[in-house]
Amino acid sequence: ARGETPLTCHLTCTSLFIGQIFDVGESLMVPDEFTAEEKKTGMWWRHLVAGGAAGAVSRTCTAPLDRLKVLMQVHATRTNSMCIAGGFTHMIREGGMRSLWRGNGMNVIKIAPESAIKFMAYEQIKRLIGSNQETLGILERFVAGSLAGAIAQSSIYPMEVLKTRLALRKTGQFSGIADCAKHIFRKEGMAAFYKGYIPNLIGIIPYAGIDLAVYETLKNSWLQRYATDSADPGVFVLLACGTTSSTCGQLASYPLALVRTRMQAQATIEGGPQMTMSGLFKHIVKTEGVFGLYRGLAPNFMKVIPAVSISYVVYENLKISLGVVSR
Repeated sequence: ARGETPLTCHLTCTSLFIGQIFDVGESLMVPDEFTAEEKKTGMWWRHLVAGGAAGAVSRTCTAPLDRLKVLMQVHATRTNSMCIAGGFTHMIREGGMRSLWRGNGMNVIKIAPESAIKFMAYEQIKRLIGSNQETLGILERFVAGSLAGAIAQSSIYPMEVLKTRLALRKTGQFSGIADCAKHIFRKEGMAAFYKGYIPNLIGIIPYAGIDLAVYETLKNSWLQRYATDSADPGVFVLLACGTTSSTCGQLASYPLALVRTRMQAQATIEGGPQMTMSGLFKHIVKTEGVFGLYRGLAPNFMKVIPAVSISYVVYENLKISLGVVSR
């Protein structure tokens, strides 16, 4: 690496590795970078496959918490409170144990196209901003990552809407993903597949910015306090930094994510008003208070540590199977 010490180079590679395996079911984080050698040898696609498979397993394992989060975001109000235990009881009574995984199929399916589009967009944006370095600076990475995330989200956004509708469906309402898509198109038109698109797009900026800022701050603080010439944080310290930074990013962008989900689900609420983003914000604050913008936050945070742990274990095992060379 140009002008980098062995320690700095090692930290850069390890940091990028963390970005590849870290998956909490949200798709806003800045994409991974790959070295020229990895692109030349084809090792990059093995990293993507291993990371995508790890994400699929972790999302499936934490899907009940994700569905509970969506239900609490859409249906829980000041007068209709829904606790975690009550939410799980409601889901099981309404549709049995299998209903806990409603919407997970689409959540897993969208990993591949989103990761591929994000990676390709990120590489093109790097060229456009004139960076020939393998590793971007913080500001460049934020700009390139935010734009790549916006492009990827725009491309697969109808899948996000389908995931929400499938998670909220009642027993027997749809026979599958295709039936759900047909139903939405016939009743609401093509525009329905982009409901909540604006708050989703806006949410990328605070998430990516805070995620990067907190991650770099925590990592650098550790280095200043504990690093020696031969020391490095190690994968578990960086995992802790990544988990904390992503949690902070989610906390900052959560109100936008909640409004996005409610806009996606508006047609499923009988007699409910069809509101704009600003109108929905005002309505929630007026009727539920500021706390209403954070409904579903508890199950959302409950899934972070198990999701990261599962992603890490699956990724490490898949690396061996795919012959991925450790960075």
